[in-house]
Amino acid sequence: MTTNFIPGIHRPVLPTLADIQRRRAELLGIQSQPHPQIPAALPTPEAQPMPPPRASAELKLGEAALYGLAGLAVRTIAPHTEAHPAAVLLQLLAAFGNAAGAGPHCMVDATRHGLNLFVVLVGQSSKARKGTSWNQISRLFSEVDHDWVANRVTTARLSPIGLIYTLRDQQPATDRRLLALSEEFASVLHTVRRAKGRLSPLLRSAWDSGNLRSLDGREPNQATGAHISLIAHITQRALAQLLLPTEAHTAFANRCLWTNVQRSNCLPEGGSLGAHELSAVAGELRRALDWAHSAPEILFRRDEATRELWHDSYPALSQARPGLYGAATSRAEAQVLRLSAIYAALDSSSVIEPPHLHAALAVWEYCSASASLLFGTCTGDPTADRIREALNASPDGLSRKQISALFHGHLSSDRIDAALEHLMSLGAVNQCIEPGRGRPTTLWSGIPDTESIDEESIQEET
Repeated sequence: MTTNFIPGIHRPVLPTLADIQRRRAELLGIQSQPHPQIPAALPTPEAQPMPPPRASAELKLGEAALYGLAGLAVRTIAPHTEAHPAAVLLQLLAAFGNAAGAGPHCMVDATRHGLNLFVVLVGQSSKARKGTSWNQISRLFSEVDHDWVANRVTTARLSPIGLIYTLRDQQPATDRRLLALSEEFASVLHTVRRAKGRLSPLLRSAWDSGNLRSLDGREPNQATGAHISLIAHITQRALAQLLLPTEAHTAFANRCLWTNVQRSNCLPEGGSLGAHELSAVAGELRRALDWAHSAPEILFRRDEATRELWHDSYPALSQARPGLYGAATSRAEAQVLRLSAIYAALDSSSVIEPPHLHAALAVWEYCSASASLLFGTCTGDPTADRIREALNASPDGLSRKQISALFHGHLSSDRIDAALEHLMSLGAVNQCIEPGRGRPTTLWSGIPDTESIDEESIQEET
């Protein structure tokens, strides 16, 4: 694997032996079906306000997401790993989308969408089996396309100059694919914070068009037509500390598929996936990649049934939502489009059919629910978040004077009023009038989430 190209959540509940045996029986029963039955119709989500954050135990990957070749791969690997099926699936989709190259694409008006994805796995350090899940994908794709794994996957730390220099325009033209594997994504976000905004716009351009230009006059290099994908691993604590609200709102976060993961199996002896089982899946993936490379350009389109399903789903996907959750999920339409095209490519088809879109919607539902868990209680406004935190910690409420004291006189009254109005509009706080001997006192109190996370059960990275 190339290394020189580029200079908490809920603690998982360990299953009992009976749980393990029952889960193994379920997986073995599912594995015997190479192509799962796809429901005739997927319920169309209705447009609604931002949902309350979910507990990690409530996140469930929909059956439709395990369609076709991707589902076969996940079901083959799942009984032999402690990694979460969503981690295996999302990284497989990202890896295939990058290995397929820039030729397969979709068009929306004048905007070109390739098959490159940015996947971020968020889970407890060393316990969520994030690295284990990638090892499974790396082993699989080493059989599919060994040269791609060896030469186009990099674990080096991302930097603005290095990213452009690696894929710079050259004659003769070089391979334009690059999968950046960042198993310490916290360091990347730290670079985003201290690099005066140079890395963030480059990553956004990498997702959008692959046309990168140096922002440093001393380095006039540029890279055009690059096909860049990202797989990143991080803990929830590091994410909360390092992802600035400004970065979320300047559209870096919404280019990522946020995926909450935890350990799904308990295998003291490890897995025992046979080489013949892996080779069978690798052979199918190799045939799909051969199809993706069969023409310089492959344009995906929807058939009539898929177009109707897309029209039904589009209003909910395109609805604006508040806070960091809304910022992190505001490119839902584009993400679902790319995912559906990847599922079609795995079927060696340039026509996106209903099962492909059903699968993409199921993946997006999981990622959206993960984003709700990770960002749902944040407004994106540091002042409002600080006030909400203090109100939630004060069962008797706080007066306006006490709220002002939180900022030690360094914040204007207008700024605090605006933050309180913002929280009121989100339904996060309430106010009541307390009568007294003199002038009545206005008390502000927090409104707890109906499905809030038990903070005592969160084990953060030390």
